[in-house]
Amino acid sequence: MLTKRLIVCLDVRNRKVTKGVKFKGNIDIGDPVEMGARYSDEGVDELVFYDITASAENRPCDMEMIRQIAKRVFIPFAVGGGIRNLDDMHEALLAGAEKVSVNSLAVLHPEIIAEGAKAFGRQCIVLGMDAKFVGVSDKIPSGYEVFIRGGRQAMGIDALQWAKRAEELGVGEICLNSIDTDGVKNGYELTITDMIAKAVQVPVIASGGAGTPAHIVDLFRKTSADAALVASMVHFGDYTVPGIKGEMLAAGIPVRKKMNGEV
Repeated sequence: MLTKRLIVCLDVRNRKVTKGVKFKGNIDIGDPVEMGARYSDEGVDELVFYDITASAENRPCDMEMIRQIAKRVFIPFAVGGGIRNLDDMHEALLAGAEKVSVNSLAVLHPEIIAEGAKAFGRQCIVLGMDAKFVGVSDKIPSGYEVFIRGGRQAMGIDALQWAKRAEELGVGEICLNSIDTDGVKNGYELTITDMIAKAVQVPVIASGGAGTPAHIVDLFRKTSADAALVASMVHFGDYTVPGIKGEMLAAGIPVRKKMNGEV
């Protein structure tokens, strides 16, 4: 088994990390720069920062925040929210992000994936996808539909078909978030995760539902996902990055080690 990545996601609203359940009932938790630096020091493999109100407020991602994060975080990190065009992608990368994540924009304007991959390399372009189980139908053969605008708008697009098309357009990675399990902490949505991970050649990050290290072990044992994204389980102090990695290692899941050899 190839080494698996552990990624921490920080949803940011008004320069505060926030967390909700199924995109609702968000509460503020802390400072994104300080929290990102702490997780980096603890040995997380990557970070993702989502400026969750940027698109709704019709503004770019908070570039000053990205610059502050880049000064404190010495691991790869991606940013999303408020990425409206190539100029926003370029500015975010110049500010210090290694990757940019596009979600609603990519669904509405798929050409942005190809344009971004051509301009900056496909390794810099992440497709964020919010999917929900709606039942199998002629229009949604996988049973999972793509939603945009923070899970508020159904698009009538099949999640599996969209993943394949995004890969063809040039996306370098897919972060698949299950609306059904988001923030619930009862485990990942394994069915759609494995379905997409086996259908594409690019790495797939599983998001939505992690509550214990056992859920992460379950993910890697039962699906072909390349990385596990966590949020609530570390934000609220239930678990630590070293603790999670230690349990992954004990379960036979290969993990990346820090420069000093620690997990």
